[in-house]
Amino acid sequence: MKFDTLISSDAVISSPEIKSKKRALELLAEHLATEALQASPVADNNDADTIDSLKIFQLLVEREKLGSTCMGHGVALPHTRTNLTDRAIGAFLKLDKGIDFDGPDDQPTDLIFALMVPEDYTDEHLQILANLASLFNDKKFCTKIRNMNDNQDIHNHFIHWQPAEPTSPT
Repeated sequence: MKFDTLISSDAVISSPEIKSKKRALELLAEHLATEALQASPVADNNDADTIDSLKIFQLLVEREKLGSTCMGHGVALPHTRTNLTDRAIGAFLKLDKGIDFDGPDDQPTDLIFALMVPEDYTDEHLQILANLASLFNDKKFCTKIRNMNDNQDIHNHFIHWQPAEPTSPT
């Protein structure tokens, strides 16, 4: 998976003073809306105002009501399928202090990657989520991200990440 097409450096946010899941989703929705507008508005939506952050926020909240998208270990992957975009778009939020994201391990969540994909991206959606889960299951990747403060460095880490090579049994 190529992260450089999924997330831009402008959609990486680090260390804001976020104290709640609601505010985290609002901020991520704002960045997803901006990215969707900059990427290329869907042809059916000639009015740029149709891609607004409130609608994206509502979609993310609706998905969270089905069950938390928190993976545990301080990582959450909120996501939605929508007709507000014609390609997959991501936004990433790194917090200095974790928040309650209803995780399975009750640990504070400090790494949140939001994903918005077109409604017809059923298989692609699942593949992107699997790749993100693999990425955030890499403890070295997460540790390095947690120690970074520069958004461009974080973005570069995303786009240059390679999965760890499986070790062969000896």
